[in-house]
Amino acid sequence: MSAFITVNGVQFPYPDYDSGLQTSATLVNSGRNANGVLVGQQIGRTQSKVELSWNVLDAAVWASMLQQFRSNFIASVTYYDMEQGGLITRRMYVSDRTAKPFTVDPKTGIWIKAKQCKLNLIDTGA
Repeated sequence: MSAFITVNGVQFPYPDYDSGLQTSATLVNSGRNANGVLVGQQIGRTQSKVELSWNVLDAAVWASMLQQFRSNFIASVTYYDMEQGGLITRRMYVSDRTAKPFTVDPKTGIWIKAKQCKLNLIDTGA
């Protein structure tokens, strides 16, 4: 079985059941004429946003996922596109990443497991 989503060639774990929300955004340059009628046109192509969350992950796995965005702000992301009905690859950036400690080593304070891990991938349009 293939990955749900791949970032820079690295397969991410399947997100939680109620995750993976995908948004398609149509960018429009528009205004209204003197009669109040919309005058506009689509600019660029439709762009995507993918929202992902995992209830619990090994902290090392979560860290390795986040490291995909450390050296390069923009990543190559392959995912199923709901409009095209198949896998596509787009250049995307990651927005806010959040997580909470779930299991912590009491001696070192190092996270062993993380919970409520979330990130959003945003299409650059390029």
